[in-house]
Amino acid sequence: MTTVSGDEVDLAAVLGTRETPALEFKRSAKREGKRGDAIGNAVCAMANDLCGHGGGDILIGVDDEGRPVDGVDTSDRALLQLTELRDDGRVLDRPSLTVEPARYRGRPVIRIHVQASATPPVRFEGVIWVRPGPTTRKAGREDERVLAERRRAKDMPFDTRPLALAHRDDLDLDVFERTYLPSMVAPEVIEENGRPVDLQLSSLHLLTPEGRPTALGMLTIGLDPGSHIPGAYLQFVRYQGTDLDAAIADEQELRQNLVGLAARLEPLLRSNLRTRLIEDGFRETPQPDYPLEALREVCMNALMHRNYETSYAPTRVVWFDDRIEVTNPGGPFGQVREDNFDRVTDYRNPSLAAAMKGLGYVNRFGRGVGRVQTSLQRNGNPLAEFQVDDSSWAVTIRRNA
Repeated sequence: MTTVSGDEVDLAAVLGTRETPALEFKRSAKREGKRGDAIGNAVCAMANDLCGHGGGDILIGVDDEGRPVDGVDTSDRALLQLTELRDDGRVLDRPSLTVEPARYRGRPVIRIHVQASATPPVRFEGVIWVRPGPTTRKAGREDERVLAERRRAKDMPFDTRPLALAHRDDLDLDVFERTYLPSMVAPEVIEENGRPVDLQLSSLHLLTPEGRPTALGMLTIGLDPGSHIPGAYLQFVRYQGTDLDAAIADEQELRQNLVGLAARLEPLLRSNLRTRLIEDGFRETPQPDYPLEALREVCMNALMHRNYETSYAPTRVVWFDDRIEVTNPGGPFGQVREDNFDRVTDYRNPSLAAAMKGLGYVNRFGRGVGRVQTSLQRNGNPLAEFQVDDSSWAVTIRRNA
């Protein structure tokens, strides 16, 4: 739906001169019975957006035939009274709307523009109102089913939601065809079905059927994930000491998509390991100060489980002389709690988890903590220490003696 400023254009040329599912006329804001009822019903119906127009407009000061009427109060007081409808608790969930003076067929009117709700059905004083055509009415059972299904569809995990400002060109199709697709789909299946690239992207939840990249697509094969998901990068810092006051020996930000990040992360970790020879009878066995397997598992699990939706903080790997600390935003999710995280698994980003397993970055679901601890024990390191709170995870791995 086109949204314009009512002060700059005549709305008749933009919205039309007849009532539609997305346009309703009201002669005034006054009506029989309780003040605001008819306006409230209309706001509720536009927010429910049964016909999928993205919301709608209510023009106050226009009769049913689309003709402007005299005597419309467009004062600040009148606008404020209508704006209060958003916050007075009668429309739930609270809609997003704007109220402004406008012009319609050359005459002053009030325009209420209502955005479609992301969490329908919306109720006005407990009643669901919809607008299937040019009239507003109470929702029927089938209307309620449609709205409830729309809510469930929008309540999907963040990693499969479309990114509003992203475009297909933001995805690296070379990485998709060369690395991602062969890892996720059997070669014979790719050869047999011969589907277009967009269908392949859509079937793997990287692109919506409408051609919009999802968060999963941007994270795994995006050209610049951080441009659309600000916290989608890993920060690595190496200190020459045991605290944050020590000199920094190395600092890097890995801002590539998951495929590129994994390709850079492993050599970065390897380059910071120090290995000594351990005598075992007549043999000398090399022993690193940290097992690479444990470091890789901790880092990849941090990237897989972190909160990409509401935190702009990166996943951090901080390397001191005596320990490594890996932190990521996002506390326990779903059935996982502070007292059972080492035994129970749930996924904030289920599609990302599946992608990382297909790409070989994680081996088995639900075994990450156990694999880390076993690897550390074999290498002579103390067990990893976990700090978990409502908004973050931190894992500390200490150097072996």
